Amino acid sequence: MAVRVDLQISLDGFATTTDQTPEKPFGEDWSRLVSAYVATRTFQQRVFKDASGKGTTGIDDRYAEAYFANIGAEIMGAGKFGLHNYPDDANWKGWWGDEPPFHCPVFVLTHTQRPSLEMAGGTTFHFLSADPADVLQQAIKVANGKDVRIGGGPTVVRDYLKAGLVDRLHVAITPILLGRGIRLWDELRGLEAGYRVNSETAESGTIHLTFER
Repeated sequence: MAVRVDLQISLDGFATTTDQTPEKPFGEDWSRLVSAYVATRTFQQRVFKDASGKGTTGIDDRYAEAYFANIGAEIMGAGKFGLHNYPDDANWKGWWGDEPPFHCPVFVLTHTQRPSLEMAGGTTFHFLSADPADVLQQAIKVANGKDVRIGGGPTVVRDYLKAGLVDRLHVAITPILLGRGIRLWDELRGLEAGYRVNSETAESGTIHLTFER
């Protein structure tokens, strides 16, 4: 069992975008940030349910396969679930449709108490107002020996990194500059101490940087 992070960031370290509008809730920058990941065959199959075999199959796809492998539970922030955008909508079920791609228990860190939400495909969202370390222990218990992924956003990931609770951090650095948003690396000086660091560049130009204990 390992506690894992997989995150997309820009060259200048931003893992969020700021160009959203009511008409384009994800904005233009988000599609640029995740374009190589979305283009992979694994993403097309796992998220879009496309069994045609289309999609890239190189280094980016290998990391996409690893993203989905051996996950027993996930932890995410309220922003990733969408509660910042729909705080008063009791019927809001997240961004991923009726069958989210997680297929495991997902713990959402939030100050907004909600009943658990069971979705198709094995995903159940649990909404908790608790210390991140305590939530991690709950996630480990239900993961049944599989890995626990800290799914984001960057503020939640940074909290777990600062607490020394992450065994493996993989960041896919997209070769674009965003200039603003929430940076992953703030307040993480010296993070590399205690980790083995590996880097490889995909055909898309994405740099896959891995910190592993």
